[in-house]
Amino acid sequence: MTRIQRLALTLKRISPTAQAILLVYPPDVRYLTGFTGSNAALVIPLAKPRDAVLFTDGRYIQQAKEETKNARVKIVEQSLIRAVGAWMEQRGILRCAFDAEHTTVSALDGMRQAISGSQRRGFFIPLASPVARQRQIKDADEIRCLQSAADLGCTLFENILTTLEPGRKEVEIAAEMELAARRAGADGMSFDTIVASGARSALPHGRATSQRLPRRGFVVLDFGVLLQGYCSDMTRTVHLGAATNAERAAYDAVLEAQMAGVEAVRPGATCGEVDEAARSVLRRAKLAQHFTHSTGHGVGLEIHEGPRLAAAQKQTLEPGMVITVEPGIYLPKQFGIRIEDMVLVTERGRKILTRSPKAWVEL
Repeated sequence: MTRIQRLALTLKRISPTAQAILLVYPPDVRYLTGFTGSNAALVIPLAKPRDAVLFTDGRYIQQAKEETKNARVKIVEQSLIRAVGAWMEQRGILRCAFDAEHTTVSALDGMRQAISGSQRRGFFIPLASPVARQRQIKDADEIRCLQSAADLGCTLFENILTTLEPGRKEVEIAAEMELAARRAGADGMSFDTIVASGARSALPHGRATSQRLPRRGFVVLDFGVLLQGYCSDMTRTVHLGAATNAERAAYDAVLEAQMAGVEAVRPGATCGEVDEAARSVLRRAKLAQHFTHSTGHGVGLEIHEGPRLAAAQKQTLEPGMVITVEPGIYLPKQFGIRIEDMVLVTERGRKILTRSPKAWVEL
């Protein structure tokens, strides 16, 4: 069964009055068809999902032909949405679902204007991220892509360790990692590389700056690569120079919390339980007040996907989900520490995809 067919079965159950679905969010279009262009509209008739049509413009004639699977390609010169509206009306479609979370008010107005006035009222049925739930469960091909991206990320980290020394600019470290990723075949980075050193390590999202690495202090490296369309995400924290007992104890507490979070990952566990497993360790160490973000998130075609691992989240983990486990502590004007792995939920437990060591590193 194709991804489009699985989606159609789900939608017929949750929205029985819908006869079709219109999707324009690029990650969803890519997930369902393989097409990577920036301008596309995918229409899936729910009664006959094999008749799905991908509408795009003349810039993508060859690309759409080469990439698109399980949908017929239609090249149009006019507005894609107007072409979609005409196509649906010609086939007698009277109700069409759409992604309410990724559709602006302006876009929805344009969609409605593409339908004849007599049929416009009630034509579009809002659904909240209709493809997102399916995308959370990765198939074997997706898992292979994610493992390859994670492996490349680990290689980047292990290689950059040999170049970390006081006086080097954070942006130089980030640039070296990004160049190495490109040379290794990455499409790019999953997000702006974080290299935060010294007191800046207390910034949870301290993107690399011209600040120079200190003679003594923590360096947080949070980065990911985009490989074959799929993201990786990992964080490691190292220490330059001799650490104090308090710094070492803080690192040990974060590492224990991270490992407890990973151990809590299993089918049937709730996202809140994983968060609590990590957070409770820091609570015992009297550091929980410095853990200011959620424990993790899903990773796939996008760097942040569902599920969300946070306090009181009731969603249960399922085999095929790929999530991050990334507790951290941030002491303003002092230091920060974060450790992050990508973890695959398996049938019986979990598998860590980012296999670089997490033990204390003092350079």
